[in-house]
Amino acid sequence: MFKRISFFAYGSFTYLIFLGTFLYAIGFIGNFGVPRTLDGAANGPLLVSFAIDAGLLTLFAVQHSVMARKWFKQWWTRIVPQPIERSTYVLFSSVALILLFALWRPLGGVVWAVEEPTGRLVLRGLFAFGWALVLFSTFLINHFDLFGLRQVWRYLLGQPCNNLRFATPGPYRIVRHPLYVGWLFAFWMTPVMTFAHLLFSIATTAYIVLAIRFEERDLVREHGETYEAYRRAVPMLFPSFRRRAPARAASTTIQDLPQ
Repeated sequence: MFKRISFFAYGSFTYLIFLGTFLYAIGFIGNFGVPRTLDGAANGPLLVSFAIDAGLLTLFAVQHSVMARKWFKQWWTRIVPQPIERSTYVLFSSVALILLFALWRPLGGVVWAVEEPTGRLVLRGLFAFGWALVLFSTFLINHFDLFGLRQVWRYLLGQPCNNLRFATPGPYRIVRHPLYVGWLFAFWMTPVMTFAHLLFSIATTAYIVLAIRFEERDLVREHGETYEAYRRAVPMLFPSFRRRAPARAASTTIQDLPQ
């Protein structure tokens, strides 16, 4: 029983770290309410700052992608118990982001600036929409499973953590990755685009496109025609108004739902 309680406490702790990191990220990218933000005056040699920022983005991308792959999970769970594997992934992701927040170097300079009040308001509204879509999408595909709480809760109760049933709720019927669409809004919708913000936006967009390729390759390899039918019927990131053949009803389960 002590082991179950310890795992639940660990999962709860990592979730709280994620929650704080998520909230800080809103202020960091939006440049409000936090001590260190994405934009600002350059505070060092440009090339050095650029290299540091690029390295921090690469660290997060590698950690976030490699630890999500099935082959890594199969090896990793020989070391980390299965019930806390997801919580450990969330913890490592949060630590990578905290390092980015702490060590990020603003580059100065402005690519564009929207001064007109209505335009600024629209961009701020789209920025908020992006974050809301991210959070909403996580709850549609089981927020607590995605961040490890469901696994440790069921382990605490002595219940098996069954895979989630494949489903396409709400925006998942319009695009396959509404969570990533939300990130794109959050990263790009800003009234002032600095060089540092542009670097961040380009790098994270490139990561999203690459991550989708890896995720969907894994899903197709594991679930074959079930996911292929969904992929044929629903566009990846941008809604399409063309009529498509409906996806065949899925009767299998998918552990990592499309994000």
